[in-house]
Amino acid sequence: MEQKSILRSIFDPANRANPYPLFAELRRTPVCWQEDGPHEGGSWVVSTYREIVSLLHDPRVSSDLRNCEQTGGDGMALEPFTFIRLDPPEHDRLRRLAMRHFGPPERPAFVEELRPQMERIAASLVDALVGERSFDVVARVAYALPVQVICAVLGVPPEDQPRFRVWADALVEEAGRLTAASRSRRNETMMALRDYMIALIERRRREPGDDLLSRMATDAGPDGRMDDGHLAATASLLLIAGHETTVNLIGNGVLTLLRNPGVLDRLRREPALVVSTVEELLRYEPPVQLLSNRTTLEPIEIADTTIPRGVVLTLALAAGNRDPAKFVDPDRFDPARRDNAHLGFGSGIHYCFGAPLARVEAQIALRELARRLERPRLVVDPPPYRSSPMLRGPRELRVEVDEVRRVEAPPGPSATSVVGAMEGRPHP
Repeated sequence: MEQKSILRSIFDPANRANPYPLFAELRRTPVCWQEDGPHEGGSWVVSTYREIVSLLHDPRVSSDLRNCEQTGGDGMALEPFTFIRLDPPEHDRLRRLAMRHFGPPERPAFVEELRPQMERIAASLVDALVGERSFDVVARVAYALPVQVICAVLGVPPEDQPRFRVWADALVEEAGRLTAASRSRRNETMMALRDYMIALIERRRREPGDDLLSRMATDAGPDGRMDDGHLAATASLLLIAGHETTVNLIGNGVLTLLRNPGVLDRLRREPALVVSTVEELLRYEPPVQLLSNRTTLEPIEIADTTIPRGVVLTLALAAGNRDPAKFVDPDRFDPARRDNAHLGFGSGIHYCFGAPLARVEAQIALRELARRLERPRLVVDPPPYRSSPMLRGPRELRVEVDEVRRVEAPPGPSATSVVGAMEGRPHP
């Protein structure tokens, strides 16, 4: 296979079920120009672990695509006010404002305080499966859990969740198809979501609660307060990124466990194994496979190659996560793996700030499913995948079981209404 065709093949939906041989082929040339990719005009692709980490920490690499000469600065169309699309110092200031009410250092126990609520939601979702012998794990659990959690965290009214799902689905489906037409459709969706968030921000200012959006809209810290444009974009980012990657993490996790029944059996016996299991899943089947929202501020010499200034840069995280120069036997799923410094949440100043929440959600979901599904097995393998090559996960994961074990009903609200709303609605 010629080097220039590899990224095109990775983007081909026919290879979505197993892109890893293609990523291995890509690693043969750690830094290479690819004529195809997420942006018109091609991209420089970096595919080996050491080089990816180096660039994620390199100040000559910009996340502000207005600096991209190759695209004429047009790449900034996505999430135009979101701090993840900015560079220091503005990125750092806005990230501190976002983190102020979401985690350390101001609220170090935030995620742990949410754990009981997340456990109740997960238990309720699996309760709704009792008596069924076949169901779609993505629709019934992998999607339903994180969407309920992030909406509760932000203060999105339950009745608005269906509207949010339409927007999220549209944005994810356009990810990785960043032609002028797809950017236009994505921008229209982003503006609709932004308008909704601005209206919700105004409502939370009038009627504040203990949710994240109310706190961010009413409380100014030492760095000041976000203006409404940044606040709406940050809330939109949390809604999208706060559940879409977790949907894939849980879906990929269930699929991998069913393909590795020995690990699943051990997880039933040793629930604490779920922590290292999730970390290995983030390496082995990362929900974010490619980062293409980078450009170079000046020429960069790396791996005996010069990446020119102002070009689109794509970091193949999924390839780096299986780099044999970093990981022993990288194509083997091993929850007991040592030194598992994976790239599942990126690295550097743009490290995913929702990582603690995603980790706990996946741990709770996989542990609950492992202990309650009796002899689960895949109906279709490989399952149908979502179209995006960037955010990769099964669109549907139908499982047959002998039984869903009953447990004592957890305290707190039921998830029946959400499950009912999900019935018969295929995940994109």
